[in-house]
Amino acid sequence: MQGTYLKIDLNHLKHNYEYLRSKIAPNVKMLGVVKALSYGSDSIAISKYLQDLGIDYLAVAYAEEGVDLRNNGIDLPILVLHAQPHNYDLLIEYNLEPNLYSFRVFKLFAEAVIKKNIKDYPVHIKFNSGLNRLGFNIEDVQDLYESIQSSCVKIASVFSHLAASEDLNEIAFTKQQITSFNQFSQELVQLLGYTPILHQTNTSGILNFPEAHFSMVRTGIGLYGYGNDAKYDENLKPVASLHSVISQIHELQPGDSLGYNRGFKATSYTKTATIAIGHADGIGRIYGKQKGFVLIDNKKAYILGNVCMDMIMVDVTHIDCKEGDKVIVFNDVHSANRLAEAAGTISYELITGIGSRVKRHLSK
Repeated sequence: MQGTYLKIDLNHLKHNYEYLRSKIAPNVKMLGVVKALSYGSDSIAISKYLQDLGIDYLAVAYAEEGVDLRNNGIDLPILVLHAQPHNYDLLIEYNLEPNLYSFRVFKLFAEAVIKKNIKDYPVHIKFNSGLNRLGFNIEDVQDLYESIQSSCVKIASVFSHLAASEDLNEIAFTKQQITSFNQFSQELVQLLGYTPILHQTNTSGILNFPEAHFSMVRTGIGLYGYGNDAKYDENLKPVASLHSVISQIHELQPGDSLGYNRGFKATSYTKTATIAIGHADGIGRIYGKQKGFVLIDNKKAYILGNVCMDMIMVDVTHIDCKEGDKVIVFNDVHSANRLAEAAGTISYELITGIGSRVKRHLSK
C-alpha cells in the first residue's frame, strides 16, 4: 500500500476475541459492539469476521448501521443501542432489535409493531444503574411490566451500562451499579415469568468484575485491541494501524515559521517533513504544537505548528529520512492510546475519527 491508509489486521481481531472469550464462562454469550464503523475501522469486514468466529450478538448505535450490516450478509441478532423513533419502520423491516429506554419510546415502538401485525418482536430494556444517560429507573418496574403485557413485544434482554468499570478507585460505585441492576432485573424477570438475556459489562467490566458477567457480556474497545489499563493492553493487539508518507522535506533557519498562523517559529536549524494526513482524516488540531508525534524510521517526530486539513508537519531534524518514506501514525508499538494521551484525549476519540477518505486495507 502507498499513501495514507488504515491497515486492519483480522488476525489481531481473532486474538482479542479469543482472549476476551477466555475470561467468561462457556455458557455466557458475547456481544460485539460494531458501531461507528467498528470503532473507525470497517464494520462490514469486522462483523463478517466476528460472525465467522461465532460471536452471539452484534450492537450498533443507529438503525442505518444495522441496515448496512444486513445488506452485506450479516444475519446475527443486532441490538440498536440508540434506536430513533423515526426509524422504527426501517428497523422492523430489517429485523433489528431496539433498545427501549423510556415509556415514550416503548409506546412508540409498540405502536409501530402493532401496525405491522407482528407478535413477540424482540426488544431490549435498558436500566439506568447510574450512568444517567438512558434507561428506566428502579421504580418503573411495575408500570414497565404492564406496558409489556399490553404490547406485542418480547423482551430479548434486560441490560445496563457500567460508568467507571476501568477505574479501580470507583469500585464501590461499580458494585452499587451491579447491585442495582440485579434488583431491577430480578424484579422484572419475576413479573415476566421468563428470563431474558441479562448483560451489564463492557470490556473493562469483563476484565475487572466477573460477578457482573450474567448471561451475556458486551465488548467494544477490547475487540479492537485496547483494555483501558496497561496490564490488559499487554494481552490485546490493536486491530488498526494508521500509515502515511512524507510528501516533502523543508529546512528552516532561525526566524522561519511554519504552517497556518505561523504556529511554529524556528529558534534553530530545523528540518521538517510534511505528511499526507490532517484533521479531515481524524488527526485533530489538538495533536499540533508538539503534543502529538508520529514514527519515522522508528523515531519520534513531533507535530509542529497547527494541524492542517490535509497535512501535518513534523520535526525530523534528528531523523535520516527522505520524501516518499513511510510514516507510522499509530500501530502496535506507537499505539493509538499513546498518541491520544499525549494530546489529552482517549483512544476511542482518535480511532473513531479516522476519516472515510483514508483507504482501509484488510490483512488476514
